Amino acid sequence: MSAPPFHSPYAHEFVRLGVCVPRLKPADPTYNTDHILDLALRAHDQSVAVALFPELGVSAYAIDDLLLQATLLDAVKAQLARLVEASRALTPVLVVGAPLAHQGRLYNCAVVIHSGTVLGVTPKTYLPNYREFYERRWFASGAGVVGQTINVAGQDVPFGVDILYRSRGATPFTFHVEICEDVWTPTPPSSAAAMAGAELLLNLSASNIVIGKADQRRLLCAAQSARCLAAYAYSAAGPGESTTDLAWDGHASIFELGELLAETQRFPPDSTLAIADVDLGRIRSERLRTGSFSEGATGAPYRHATFSFAPPTTELALARTVERFPYVPSDPARLAADCYEAWNIQVQGLTERLRSTGLKHLTIGVSGGLDSTQALVVAVKAMDLLGLPRTNVHAYTLPGFATSDGTKSNAWTLMRTLGVTAREIDITPLARQMLADLGHAFAHGEPLYDVTFENVQAGLRTDLLFRLANQSGGLVVGTGDLSELGLGWCTYGVGDQMSHYNPNGSVSKTLIQHLIRFAANTGEFDPQTRDVLEAILATEISPELVPAGADGAPQSTQAVIGPYALQDFNLYYLTRYGFKPSKIAYLAHCAWADASAGRFPEGLAEGDRRAYALPQIKAWLRLFLKRFFANQFKRSAMPNGPKLSSGGSLSPRGDWRMPSDASAAAWLEELEASVPD
Repeated sequence: MSAPPFHSPYAHEFVRLGVCVPRLKPADPTYNTDHILDLALRAHDQSVAVALFPELGVSAYAIDDLLLQATLLDAVKAQLARLVEASRALTPVLVVGAPLAHQGRLYNCAVVIHSGTVLGVTPKTYLPNYREFYERRWFASGAGVVGQTINVAGQDVPFGVDILYRSRGATPFTFHVEICEDVWTPTPPSSAAAMAGAELLLNLSASNIVIGKADQRRLLCAAQSARCLAAYAYSAAGPGESTTDLAWDGHASIFELGELLAETQRFPPDSTLAIADVDLGRIRSERLRTGSFSEGATGAPYRHATFSFAPPTTELALARTVERFPYVPSDPARLAADCYEAWNIQVQGLTERLRSTGLKHLTIGVSGGLDSTQALVVAVKAMDLLGLPRTNVHAYTLPGFATSDGTKSNAWTLMRTLGVTAREIDITPLARQMLADLGHAFAHGEPLYDVTFENVQAGLRTDLLFRLANQSGGLVVGTGDLSELGLGWCTYGVGDQMSHYNPNGSVSKTLIQHLIRFAANTGEFDPQTRDVLEAILATEISPELVPAGADGAPQSTQAVIGPYALQDFNLYYLTRYGFKPSKIAYLAHCAWADASAGRFPEGLAEGDRRAYALPQIKAWLRLFLKRFFANQFKRSAMPNGPKLSSGGSLSPRGDWRMPSDASAAAWLEELEASVPD
């Protein structure tokens, strides 16, 4: 069996689901099967692995006592045989609904068909018999039906609520089937199935529509996918179902870990199909990390109906959205909510640290860059919350050999407008003396700007801040961010890696600019403060430790360690999910290959709305892996600070623990072997 190519989601632990809503005609199995097959062919053409159809779709749902007519049941069996035969030429597994008689009882069933074989039949467990529903009039419950077989299309196949459907081959996955009311109960069958290994939870539903019910469906499906650490696909009856007493909106959807991936148009005029690529790797990663996930497993035995699924061997576009900035949502409302929460987490963390220590003063270095700006604004708001004067924040600008007039001016303007105690200490005399004592070539007039030259300045700044904090009886507020910690772009020990408390420690570089913009737009600061915040946002990211080159351009951080947009992407998927480098590169390419596709977060500068080719992505990922592994020793000694997002932090007391001498060799080998140049 050939493996799918790099540019296919099937090569990276994705599986494509299709949720189908066919146009139906009450009690007309031939008509209904025609439309089921039309959608099955569309799903096949779009390389779907599993196509889900509505409850009782072969007969239609709202046909009442006609369900007990022998003529109808015979017609259903004939059309199921037709579906089985047609499936030989189709890629997807077909999950269709039909009424089936078995041992003197009628069951509301899901019939699972693939490549000319009926894999199994799952009966509905919970039968609604309230308000507009009367299913117990016709059907028997599948509760307790285990280990049985049923004959469908001349095949004796597994029948019961104890079946998990499992694929073999290049794209292994396991799914479970339940029907409509099952998910509306306190203990859906899919919960136990998920703990037994089902990653895809499929629900065939009819589900008539009344005002507000669509939101309830979304809530239930999202919650079940989140609770079960799974994907949840739901397909409901649509056009053509009987409207004698009810109406149908054809609402089908796919959720993954609580997030909506795709849904159909509601009230469609004709048959409709929605598809999405479900990230099995993400689901498996979450289950590995969540030790409590399977602790409630009942131990009930499940049978496995196995089949071989051959993924397409051609290139295939990913059928889902990948956010360019995993720490920064492109949805404006979500971004505003995230900024509000992040801002308040930072302020609360620093406020509580002051309360617990009994100290009333803060010491902070202000460079005029993004990180120190955010930390200073947080420090000011902590003072406001504690009812202390802002002058209790002792802010220092500490210019060195390469400090530009622009950043120093911004630092001074910011300190003045915020009303903190501000002071400037030029570190160049101290740095010259230390470089001379070290016998460094710079002290003899040579333009040697090596790591010693840079770290002398960074170390002196931090040393001064700690001694100044001693003098004022305060805490040193750290300014370094999550991205710098991930890349090791900080000076260890007596340097910007260290502080008494760091509110920025789990804030990515790509998020910090949005937090500053959020602060500028809260209405809590005067126009002059807002203006300087905007000026800081427009400044090139630079450590300003090395003098500008002959072209006058300042030292560029991103020219050395890579674009933060890509490196934050790499950091998120490596530490949050443990993805292989090849999958990270694939996702980055899906997100960044085309600057005209999708949305960028609001407020992002035009120059940052760009594209990256796969060779660039691979090169910067290679550098990221080398730096990430080489700099764990810095993260092992990082100061306290609050975790902000589910993306995690790198605190050795929280989300991230690894030995400082671990090797990156296996990750680099996988990158080179699996990602094309």
